[in-house]
Amino acid sequence: MASTTSTAANPTLLRNRQSTLLYKHQSKSVKLPKKPIHSLLNLPTTQSSTLYPAPSIKHNEKVTNPEPNSSSPVRVREDSNSQTKWNPIQRMAAVFLNTVEEVIISNTLERNHPLPKTADPAVQIAGNFAPVGEQPPRHDLPTVGRIPPFINGVYVRNGANPLFEPVAGHHFFDGDGMVHAVHLRNGAASYACRFTETARLRQERAIGRPVFPKAIGELHGHSGIARLMLFYARGLFGLVDHSNGTGVANAGLVYFNDRLLAMSEDDLPYHVRLSDSGDLETVERYDFRGQLKCSMIAHPKVDPVTKELFALSYDVIQKPYLKYFYVSPDGAKSPDVEIPLEQPTMMHDFAITENYVIVPDQQVVFKLQEMVRGGSPVVYDKEKTSRFGILPKYAADASEMRWVDVPDCFCFHLWNAWEEPATGEVVVIGSCMTPADSVFNECDESLKSVLSEIRLNPSTGESTRRAILAPADQLNLEAGMVNRNKLGRKTRYAYLAIAEPWPKVSGFAKVDLFTGQIQKFSYGDNRYGGEPYFVPRDPSSPQEDDGYVLSFMHDEQTSESQLLIVNARDMQLEAAVKLPSRVPYGFHGTFISSKDLETQA
Repeated sequence: MASTTSTAANPTLLRNRQSTLLYKHQSKSVKLPKKPIHSLLNLPTTQSSTLYPAPSIKHNEKVTNPEPNSSSPVRVREDSNSQTKWNPIQRMAAVFLNTVEEVIISNTLERNHPLPKTADPAVQIAGNFAPVGEQPPRHDLPTVGRIPPFINGVYVRNGANPLFEPVAGHHFFDGDGMVHAVHLRNGAASYACRFTETARLRQERAIGRPVFPKAIGELHGHSGIARLMLFYARGLFGLVDHSNGTGVANAGLVYFNDRLLAMSEDDLPYHVRLSDSGDLETVERYDFRGQLKCSMIAHPKVDPVTKELFALSYDVIQKPYLKYFYVSPDGAKSPDVEIPLEQPTMMHDFAITENYVIVPDQQVVFKLQEMVRGGSPVVYDKEKTSRFGILPKYAADASEMRWVDVPDCFCFHLWNAWEEPATGEVVVIGSCMTPADSVFNECDESLKSVLSEIRLNPSTGESTRRAILAPADQLNLEAGMVNRNKLGRKTRYAYLAIAEPWPKVSGFAKVDLFTGQIQKFSYGDNRYGGEPYFVPRDPSSPQEDDGYVLSFMHDEQTSESQLLIVNARDMQLEAAVKLPSRVPYGFHGTFISSKDLETQA
């Protein structure tokens, strides 16, 4: 397959048709030094409230930002201090269990076991992966170039932002959820960021320390079992309450049924409201008016034609390990379809077509018994054959599922899928990652993420897989999207983050899925960003790439962050919005138009 690479000019001119801004298009690999976290972040050796609100901060204590660019907390907390409500027995239990944690777990089980890089806070939350404090709305932000006048709405992006400094292992995915919002209106921009007020975060803030286990960073080996037992012991004494979920709501965002939902796959979503002033407020843990009784993955799909939401829910403890459901535009949930699996399997993402749901049953599985053997419960099962299930969207049960084997395939994300009537195949576009568990477990092999076209034939049970880019053009492409108005239908273009040097993102690419041609936009030396988000200019436009790409970018030399707006047709920079504070590298986002916000719940 012939392929050409089109890169943005070097240097790229930021065009407002009248003024220009230079951007160099090169990248540099930066290795993280193996130093204590305070050294990496240039912090004093004592706990600092600049990045980690100290446990000594009292409840209802007003903490403000004396300087506009300060990262310290800004909001008056209304959480009541849990410790003031504890009875004498609970107080004694708290002291005893805290001692158990320090003496037995921290100083005995964990002290002589060096952390892998995938659970080492000094690696996982170093530099611009480190957390920031909340920011109230800041208006009339300086902008170079011209914000396209049709972009009226708010770009929101989720991310992991631990409230407290980790006391043990910590994976980047473990942090508390924080939503960053940039309101764009009539060429002006404002910014705010707030924690999503999960039940977990509110309890830990009230107690003044982290007490909920970190699903990836802490729960491995014997110390992981001990921390689970400690957590349940605290629950037995009423020191913590896990009945309202333990999730962090840090991964995905979707606007559905007039609500912005923040999600992580280990809990129900949280409803976050966007105020007229540009602020964010957590409304509630949202169960679709009592209809949702289980967790929901962080990548539900909204069909652009029917406006229905489709989702999966997986369980790592008990059967059924996987369930599928959908929700009507007015919020009515379907009955669950239980999908039988032999073992609990990670289902971070899936895909939809016009008529089907595409379910990946891949080789990254959960084996809790591995903790007893001293290992991680997240396991790459090399004996398992990956497969994709094709299920009619409105199936009554799993008997209508057709499974197709796709050997040695692990796609952490799927970008789109569609049906090919001429061949009867279903085409799936995803990034195939190797080693499959490298995001979760330390390994010597370098991570590769290959953008691939997977063809599934439900009639014959056969599949084919090919790399979309030519070998000379191969890049690690992770985190991105297609035009959301074309989701589930045949699309030509995908906009994907260039995840190099991993785990940083040095730019993003526009890929022609038919020809393999690639156009790259690089952030420049010592500048990195995250997921690109495509905003169509006109949903009815016949040109699929008629729109703009939004992406956060951080300059590691100046410690300044910007929102970049790039013309998707020619991949040239149109505007750069200077943000009032640092925006850490994060996960997934969405754009909500001003028109949609008018009916916000």
